[in-house]
Amino acid sequence: MWSLIQYRQLGKTVEDDFRHGHAPTSPQQDASSEYDAHAAPSKDRPRPPTIADSQTKSPNESDEPASNEKIRVEISGDDDPLDPKNWPLLSRCKNLAILCLLIFVQAWSGAAESMANTPASQEFGVSKVAESLSTAMYLWGIGSGALVAGPISETVGRNPTYLVSTFCYLFFVLGAALTPTFGGQVVCRFFVGLFASATLSINGSSVRDQFRPVKRAWAFPLVAPCHCPIAGGWIVQNPNLSWRWTEWVTLIISSAAFLLALFFLPETHLPTLLKWKAAHLRRVHNSPDYVSELDEAASFLDRMKDSLQLPVRFFFTEPVVAVLGSYLVLLYILLFTFLSGFDYVFKATYDLSPGLTGSCFGAIAAGATAFTLLAPGFYSWARHKTEHVSGASVQPEFRLWPGIVAGPMLPVALFWLGWTNYPSVSIWCGLGACFVFGAVLIAIYVSSYEYIVDSYGDHSATALSSITMLRYLIAGGMVMATRPLYDGIGVHWTMTLLGCVAVVLAPAPLVFWKLGRGLRERSEYAKSPDR
Repeated sequence: MWSLIQYRQLGKTVEDDFRHGHAPTSPQQDASSEYDAHAAPSKDRPRPPTIADSQTKSPNESDEPASNEKIRVEISGDDDPLDPKNWPLLSRCKNLAILCLLIFVQAWSGAAESMANTPASQEFGVSKVAESLSTAMYLWGIGSGALVAGPISETVGRNPTYLVSTFCYLFFVLGAALTPTFGGQVVCRFFVGLFASATLSINGSSVRDQFRPVKRAWAFPLVAPCHCPIAGGWIVQNPNLSWRWTEWVTLIISSAAFLLALFFLPETHLPTLLKWKAAHLRRVHNSPDYVSELDEAASFLDRMKDSLQLPVRFFFTEPVVAVLGSYLVLLYILLFTFLSGFDYVFKATYDLSPGLTGSCFGAIAAGATAFTLLAPGFYSWARHKTEHVSGASVQPEFRLWPGIVAGPMLPVALFWLGWTNYPSVSIWCGLGACFVFGAVLIAIYVSSYEYIVDSYGDHSATALSSITMLRYLIAGGMVMATRPLYDGIGVHWTMTLLGCVAVVLAPAPLVFWKLGRGLRERSEYAKSPDR
């Protein structure tokens, strides 16, 4: 809905410029005078990116193109109001808040439902291990959808990708809440994950659309599924509510988030905005000569055919994606295996109720929140690195510092949690380890994602999709192995095994800090180190 308003307002602005004699092909046209010709938006609503002061250039920079030449519609410079990076800060923060809400509710759908493992398995007459397939299918759905989410968003825009996928997601959440059979639940959970994948895999690219490198130090969406089991545990424990209320609550909050996004989330993909403007210019001037970069690209089907290969190609040809992707795989294995593993780590050891077991995830959430509170400090550091020059960029390797510091703390947290897990040791000791894990989780997640966004630029959505696909597919498999693993070797050795893997991966951010520039120089898709 809001993107439709954007489109119409952009068309109105182009028409006004045409009536007032503004020459859209003139490279020397004064952008500020065009802006002054239009009423400024109120401070209470975001200024729509409809100002037609982005310039269009002909190949020979003449006022009138030759009949066989095209006029490429481009932005006029770094301060062009059409560019979402130049929208008012309040508008961009509003967009980020809506995006965070979408991420939260669609992450909720996987984590909160996992706390219903025991009552759901009893109702369907299957084992707890079999019921874990419900969570695994959700994760596999996300991994499968991530393969196409990035390329689709770069082809048709962010807004339709978010809205259409979320709309379909709602129907399968409803199906999961109503299904009377285990098979129906498993199928619905797969499609819940499949349609949630767009929001969960390309949100970093939406942030890049709107924020320059320095501001991304604090503008990254930080919503992890560690908050959701807290509510899920208490819902399951409530004798007046069935386990299906984990799905009903998901449907209620997801519907509210969808409506908010439908009415207030704008399109932020600049190539799509330029495509809209080119279409209006063709209509107003009754000329087919105005084109955008997307207009000159191959057909939608041809682009999709080529783009669908990119996420897989990224993983096998880009060392940054492969190694940092593996690091994030470990984090998500830990996070999602904790959904079942806390039954062994806390419930069995300390004889806790489902509500209190779910509340143990509050320690992870507190750690994640503690790291988030450090964001203003990273922003100030980034501003200092750029000598407070407005719009300046920072080297991608700068983003790795949180990961460099947090990397060695991950195995410490895992060994700590594993070898203090005795009834004779206070539960607060284990919760302290979970707090450290929560801080490390967000630090490495944000560090890796921002490094990839800065490194791959316009290809960042595809690179992020590649990593999302990998980590969710593998994490889904590990969810099925969680209960047999804890039953087989116990909490102590399970944490030791995972801690040893963390030791191997801990140096990864430091390695890329040293070698990242050279890897980007040799990459086919990464941005030049000099830009």
